[in-house]
Amino acid sequence: MLVNLHSHLEGRVRPSTAAELAAAAGLPAPKGGWERAIRLDGPADLTVYLAKVASTYPFFRSLDAARRIAREAVEDGAASGLDYLELRFGPATHTEHERGIADVIAAVTEGMREGSEATGMPSGAVVAALRHHSPETNEAVARAAARFAGIGVVGFDLAGDELLFPALAPHRPAFDIARAAGLGVTCHAAEAGPAEAAREAVELLGATRIGHGAHIVDDPDVLRWCAETGVVVEICPTSNWYTGAIASVTDHPAARFRDAGVRLVLGDDNPMQTGTDLRDERDILVEVFNFTADDLLAIERTSLDAAFTDLPHPTPAFP
Repeated sequence: MLVNLHSHLEGRVRPSTAAELAAAAGLPAPKGGWERAIRLDGPADLTVYLAKVASTYPFFRSLDAARRIAREAVEDGAASGLDYLELRFGPATHTEHERGIADVIAAVTEGMREGSEATGMPSGAVVAALRHHSPETNEAVARAAARFAGIGVVGFDLAGDELLFPALAPHRPAFDIARAAGLGVTCHAAEAGPAEAAREAVELLGATRIGHGAHIVDDPDVLRWCAETGVVVEICPTSNWYTGAIASVTDHPAARFRDAGVRLVLGDDNPMQTGTDLRDERDILVEVFNFTADDLLAIERTSLDAAFTDLPHPTPAFP
């Protein structure tokens, strides 16, 4: 089975859809066209990477466009062979007030539902608070997400620039709200920050999954703690290379996580920016890090257990 637990909706906008939506809204076409505006030419740095992702933000101001993008993202995931897709997105990026946050969530979850009904592939939304937003804004995001718990929204996340905004404590009330609503909790941590940030996300915010977590391997004590406590790390090798978090894909710590006994799941992060999908990421694990069929089976089993919704546990078959 292919289970994708770390993928951003803003990073799944089709260039063709961007062109249609821009034309309808009277937005000028970017130099070189929308595919060039959205996709990276190759590895860069986090600033360039996020600028490519942000090129799609204006489209989410239209609720109809947000619903369409979400539907197409699920359809594309199913077409690529996924069996389940969790899509995370930051609704406060796309509106200025709390009512608007709920409206964006409603549009996205409706589009995802339409995509799942059309394809037969289940999906779940993970609402993301952002590090650079105020605690008050993120509490509003959490309240809105809680309204949709069990009716489209399955999880809550913290994303954004970890180097510029490392503090987690100010956002604890938002995560208290999310957990009280029964939402699963993940957090981007130890991606640009130190290993200890991952442990803090678990202990302070209640995260059971850590997004990226590449720097966990820098601290043997934190690495061992993650393995012993069963913390799940969401790895996205190509994305970490394209953001400059690692010098090359061969430097990704996937094998070190595996060898230390850390539970792993796989994601494609922002596939339109990198031009990859989950099957490509799995191929990297096999071809670069010599992951075996048993290693892949362990990832699949962990993915089914760690998903923020109940999924069946069939016996996986590998091609």
